[in-house]
Amino acid sequence: MSILVGKETRVVVQGITGGAGSFHAKQMLEYGTQVVAGCTPTRGGEKFENKVPVFNTVAQAVKETGADTSCIFVPPPGAADAILEAFDAGCNLVICITEGIPVMDMIKVRRVIEGLPGRRLVGPNCPGVITPGACKIGIMPGHIHKPGNIGVVSRSGTLTYEAVGQLSALGIGQSSCVGIGGDPVGGMDFVDVLELFQADPDTHGVIMIGEIGGAAEERAAKFIKEKMNKPVTCFIAGTTAPPGKRMGHAGAIIAGGKGAAADKIAALQAAGAKIAPTPSDMGKTLQSMLK
Repeated sequence: MSILVGKETRVVVQGITGGAGSFHAKQMLEYGTQVVAGCTPTRGGEKFENKVPVFNTVAQAVKETGADTSCIFVPPPGAADAILEAFDAGCNLVICITEGIPVMDMIKVRRVIEGLPGRRLVGPNCPGVITPGACKIGIMPGHIHKPGNIGVVSRSGTLTYEAVGQLSALGIGQSSCVGIGGDPVGGMDFVDVLELFQADPDTHGVIMIGEIGGAAEERAAKFIKEKMNKPVTCFIAGTTAPPGKRMGHAGAIIAGGKGAAADKIAALQAAGAKIAPTPSDMGKTLQSMLK
């Protein structure tokens, strides 16, 4: 069992004829993901890699191929509309890789999503979702992953790869890995993903990677304390960041005296999670909780 995506997932790639879209769609195909369609306005009728049909609209792609999940590589000015087009066409899951979407555009998307029960958005500005050995949707390096029983959820793409690399080196495989992105307004948050990991019988433990800014980690701590009976290891990036200094992601900023790493770490420790002291200790810390 996996969360969100598996061998049965049928993917349409929006922006498949662009530089990033074509590169990563090819990587997904090579991993074994069912990329059944592409979408680029005015390019309908073409074939990607001589086998994946390209359509002018997502609605056409869904109708002709049965695609149920969209992966978006559309440039920032059009990415929010691309998300809404995918949901309107009937995709239940939309994974938006695009970085730099205006916050006001994403606020409009959030309002629409809240009226669409059962539809899920991962991202934007995220690496995507992978079920190792079954389905890779996004830009993560597939070869570092190993099928297994540990879930990974993270605001940081790079630290996701770091955690996965450490786990695989220790011989510990992953059930699913979800990059939720680092923007201030997005789709699924830590609690949404932790709920799925808690309900998944094949996930035996979780690595959660947060960072400064916002209150998503504090909400996750409350969920871990009240609902989770699986071991959770956390790493919070930005322990030395001064207030007002943005760190990497648009949402990673201590503002108004809130969002500091120390507060998040304290909440997670009080909830029973074990904190990895450095990024290089994430795998070993999780391993210590499995013994």
